[in-house]
Amino acid sequence: MALHHTYHGEQAQALYHRYHRTSGTHGRPMVIQDTKEDWEWWTNTWQYVLDACRIESQDRILMAFSFGPFIGFWSAHDACLKRDCLVIPSGGMSTMARLDMIRTAAPTVLFATPSYALHLAQAARDRGQSLENSSIRIVFVAGEPGGSIPSVRKQIEQSFGATVMDHAGATEIGPWGFGAANGSGLHIIESEFIAEFIPLENQHASGVNEDYRELVLTSLGRVGAPVLRYRTGDIVCPRFRSDSEVNFVQLEGGILGRADDMFVVRGVNLFPSSIEAILGQFASVRNFRINVAKRGALDEVSLEIDVDSDQVPAIEEALHVQLGLRIGVQVVPPGSLPAFEGKAKRVRRIG
Repeated sequence: MALHHTYHGEQAQALYHRYHRTSGTHGRPMVIQDTKEDWEWWTNTWQYVLDACRIESQDRILMAFSFGPFIGFWSAHDACLKRDCLVIPSGGMSTMARLDMIRTAAPTVLFATPSYALHLAQAARDRGQSLENSSIRIVFVAGEPGGSIPSVRKQIEQSFGATVMDHAGATEIGPWGFGAANGSGLHIIESEFIAEFIPLENQHASGVNEDYRELVLTSLGRVGAPVLRYRTGDIVCPRFRSDSEVNFVQLEGGILGRADDMFVVRGVNLFPSSIEAILGQFASVRNFRINVAKRGALDEVSLEIDVDSDQVPAIEEALHVQLGLRIGVQVVPPGSLPAFEGKAKRVRRIG
């Protein structure tokens, strides 16, 4: 029995040739392995996304990520190579080095998370370098909400003088969605994924928007790592539309948040993306962090913001008017909050 088990393990290992892990943002990282056929499906499915972005073979792609075991960067890299694009990796490079790469290599497309794209633009302004007239025509964002949040999207577009395209995917599932050209939300690649939308737990009791649902996905082409009816934890607002005789779904506003990220403040349900949308209205906000402290059954929220102090009254007023809550704002020294190349850790839970 032991020999058979060992042989089976070696045989299984030979079938898989890609090793990746989830980001571990909400728990312990999960190992996911793919066969050659799976990887072919990954890069083929990415072509829908690249089509939506109008990325062509003559484009030069700057990947502003550190290439660790997270699958998204690798799959995007290989998908762009498959399209005969010139791909410029920048793993391990500093922000300043990447700014020099934009100047010298003249990429036409930047791949980054929304928060890192904004950090890159701020770093350019700090050194007197403008990216508005750079070679970049498309800023492709993924990994966190932002590309479908109007205020954040507008900031990125104005900073780079470029079009922003949103994308959504997951290590466990695949590259399942691409942004609408007008930034109104995400399209699911329904030829490759079956989407379901289930009500949130205690939705009516908690007062969450009745149109909000948790996204559940089944991938159809990943035979070496099949996942059926996977609960993504992503909160979305599905809108069903008709294109000739075909009905399809669009996720209005993209991914609104995660079920485990929602907090309750004085009876009001909030997602971090709701706060980010308001802070995105202020170009002077360089970075921020949301602190959530438990007070009995409810949460108490405060903000640390890297911003000029004279902007605080306007920010507090915007939060009060648009959320119906008074949230304390603390100004922190410039550059004191961490910047992330991958998914930004915007929420710090205390206690």
